[in-house]
Amino acid sequence: MTSCKRPTMRTTISENKYYNAKQMKADAPEEAIEEFLSVPALEKEKGDWGFKGLKQAIKLEFKLGRYEKTVEHYNELLTYVKSAVTRNYSEKSINNMLDFIEKNAEDAAANECLEQFYSKTLESFQATNNERLWLSTSTKLARLYLAQKDYPRLTAKARELHKACLKEDGSEDPSKGTYSMEAYALEIQMYAETRNNKRLKGLYEKALSVRSAVPHPKIMGVIRECGGKMYMSEEDWKKAQSDFFESFRNYDEAGSLQRIQVLKYLVLTTMLMGSDINPFDSQETKPYKNDPRIAAMTELVDAYQRDDITQYENVLKKNQDLLADPFIAENIDEVTRNMRTKAVVKLVAPYTRFRLDFIAKRLSISIAEVQDIVGFLIMDKRLRGSINQDAGTVEIESRADQDRMHAVADWTTAIRSLAMFVLNEGEGFKSDDMGGFGEAGMASGLAMGGSDALLTSQRTTTNAGRRKGNRATGK
Repeated sequence: MTSCKRPTMRTTISENKYYNAKQMKADAPEEAIEEFLSVPALEKEKGDWGFKGLKQAIKLEFKLGRYEKTVEHYNELLTYVKSAVTRNYSEKSINNMLDFIEKNAEDAAANECLEQFYSKTLESFQATNNERLWLSTSTKLARLYLAQKDYPRLTAKARELHKACLKEDGSEDPSKGTYSMEAYALEIQMYAETRNNKRLKGLYEKALSVRSAVPHPKIMGVIRECGGKMYMSEEDWKKAQSDFFESFRNYDEAGSLQRIQVLKYLVLTTMLMGSDINPFDSQETKPYKNDPRIAAMTELVDAYQRDDITQYENVLKKNQDLLADPFIAENIDEVTRNMRTKAVVKLVAPYTRFRLDFIAKRLSISIAEVQDIVGFLIMDKRLRGSINQDAGTVEIESRADQDRMHAVADWTTAIRSLAMFVLNEGEGFKSDDMGGFGEAGMASGLAMGGSDALLTSQRTTTNAGRRKGNRATGK
């Protein structure tokens, strides 16, 4: 009888000890740690309450910065997963523990502790053949390497993950497709950060071709965001816009805050495309049109589409925080340049001569930038004129002179075409009847002298023929 009650008494004491410690967590965390750590000692064999007590003690120790003790007790916790608790319960508990540590790791020492957690977990679950938890933990470790910009170790870990996601025959294992996609996402982010567009594009296309998995929308959001940035670097605005929209849609579905930043990228791309379509007209983006976090970009695109350079510049000056994002800071200059270029064209339209400093003052930009823009417009043939650098002026060619020159050029071309047609098709103007004048000479004559040249050449040829005939008949 006694032997039957003792285990029950021990279990009750362990349970009471555990709940007593939980009540102490908020006010006396150090005492609570001691209480939690005493629970496993009350169990003759490793069981649930000892496992729970260790979990709570580890979390408190981590919060207090006792990283060595945290790792020591985590090692002890891992001994429970082999037999003391069920496989599903241990897997869920370890995943939650790792998520907790990852979320609360705020300095280098904490991240080093987190890395040890991942390494110890991988060793433990590789020994127990728990492949699912091994894949999950490996993915988290690879994510840590990305955050630390430890690219060599990230590359090695991603290679391990891809290998683990293959069948024996080397084909993709559909049951592990999600892990494979996340490995691609991490590598794509790495190549985006290192600006290795060649490798990025190859992996991006490979990731999108995977059909064996239904990845988490956040993973697809990451892949599409990096794809959009890749296309932006190639100045393929249309594809960039498409990818940013897909990225936003996926982040929105996943409930990720990154959707706001990607929506800003979408607006930026719309301006670079020079599109008149409002990016907030779609069903997915419309709810965010009046979101305070996106208000500055909304005002920018509105000013851009109205060609209002003054409003555009004012919005940019008032919202310098937009430039805190390196990607926006890098690409907004191109938008600003386009706005200023359109403003210059509009401003100089009525003039045949203007000063560079006049434009600079009106647009509040440097004379050097005005000269650069005007030079670009002349090279692009959107402005016909010449810059006098010494005088700081620009002379625009007269429209009447331009029209007259175009008319003369068109008339000359038409005459030349007519001459060639007559020489090739007309019955009375074959080359054999024209002596040494020839088709090329005739065409040139027509182009240069018009009909008078043609009549003169005809009279010359006819008179020469008559004289030749008279001599032949003796007249």
